[in-house]
Amino acid sequence: MIIKKAVFIQSSSKSGSCPTNNKPEFAFIGRSNVGKSSLLNMLTNYKKLAKTSATPGKTKLINHFLINDAWYLVDLPGYGYAKTSKKNRSAFISLIFEYLQTRMNLYSLFVLIDSRHDPQQNDVEFLEWLGINKVPFVICFTKIDKLSAVQLTKKIEHYKNELKKLWDPLPELFVTSAVTLVGRTEILDFIEKTMK
Repeated sequence: MIIKKAVFIQSSSKSGSCPTNNKPEFAFIGRSNVGKSSLLNMLTNYKKLAKTSATPGKTKLINHFLINDAWYLVDLPGYGYAKTSKKNRSAFISLIFEYLQTRMNLYSLFVLIDSRHDPQQNDVEFLEWLGINKVPFVICFTKIDKLSAVQLTKKIEHYKNELKKLWDPLPELFVTSAVTLVGRTEILDFIEKTMK
């Protein structure tokens, strides 16, 4: 897939305010500071499409971007660590779950995992929730440029072993780097194939 056009459409504070369910949606989510904005900018080749920040947890709304006038890329608030109050964090989580349970045109959710870290409890619990609620998803390991090939292999194998306790077969996995562009073609090909 070649992305020729990427346009910000709107930010929504609740699922019911999102654009009409008339186009496929591919949403991206992950713990705060996982590199989501950088990955979205890399995928679309628009350097400032999603706002990057040194402060984790900046995305607080559901952001819709229209790609090639054909499908929506959806930037969801992060979960996990964020410098915000418990009340606000709870509101983010409610917003995320409402969106995931009500958007009938959600074709796939990309769950971003920092490849440098061992499996985190809230990541594993979130993946389990997705399975229970039959939300279609794939896993995206980010920041692989920060690891050697040997380190990356060990980390991903460790993650697979944890996932095998819950999943058979395993969800589809992608490895990505916003710096080296690894994974860009594979993810865009997956989106194109899923829409057919």
